[in-house]
Amino acid sequence: MEVSKELNLVIEGKHNKPIVADLIFKDDGKPKPIVIFTHGYKGFKDWGAWEVMGEKIAEAGFMFVKFNFSHNGTDPENLTEFRDIEAFGDNNFIIELDDLQSVLDWILMPDFKFAQQIKPDEISLIGHSRGGGIVLIKAAEEKRITKIITLASVSDYGSRFPEGKELEAWEKKGVRYILNTRTGRKLPHHYQFYKSYKENKERLNIKKAAKKLQIPHLIAHGSSDTSVSIGEAGNLFEWSPAPKLLLVENADHVFGISHPWNEQELPKEFKHVISKTIDFLKTDSKVLWDEYGETEDD
Repeated sequence: MEVSKELNLVIEGKHNKPIVADLIFKDDGKPKPIVIFTHGYKGFKDWGAWEVMGEKIAEAGFMFVKFNFSHNGTDPENLTEFRDIEAFGDNNFIIELDDLQSVLDWILMPDFKFAQQIKPDEISLIGHSRGGGIVLIKAAEEKRITKIITLASVSDYGSRFPEGKELEAWEKKGVRYILNTRTGRKLPHHYQFYKSYKENKERLNIKKAAKKLQIPHLIAHGSSDTSVSIGEAGNLFEWSPAPKLLLVENADHVFGISHPWNEQELPKEFKHVISKTIDFLKTDSKVLWDEYGETEDD
């Protein structure tokens, strides 16, 4: 059976901007586990081959959900371009955590259109890069999450902010710009981003969140990732109580895919990640915990 798609569904979030989501699943009437994917920094739900990943996971029997964070800079009319640069500048980690919660609450509402086709007690989160930190924090807070997968994830947010004179200049000007290397366009970060981080530093501590996890955690990272050090995967492996580490030889930060993705064949590195992700998703949580979880003797 081919997978069905419900695309560009608009979810009302908490921050006055729409969250646009896709559902990919086999429309067979059977209840299936939920998998929610979150994109990373300067990312979006339709980037590269995330769609293909969603199709493969849906073919394996899951309800796959991907969405755009409300302030990622895209809008419902421009889903793959950062036209709303003010929203991009106003984004922060708390907004992204709230957006993920809104998506989770939406799919679990009694009047959800496909309520008969989901298993509300089996919910996995997948996060790429910066989105890996978001799903880690959310999984530590939200008891309904049963598994977590991080792809090329960061292990710390604070170290990514500027320091010293650069930070002072940011505070003084109220905005600093970063280059989107894909488009050559400069994108703003308003100082509120740093301020929000400082005000919520405890909640945004990825190490603390990872240590609190009581669920299995698959950590995938490429050996040739130049955007996020492989050492950050090592940190997550050290902190998570039930981690499984998937180191992908010669893979970069996006496992060989790029945007736009028009190829017929996926890179072997990304195929490997998808295959191992599906294996992990299909394995009973208790079996994973028994295999990788800490015991009292550890």
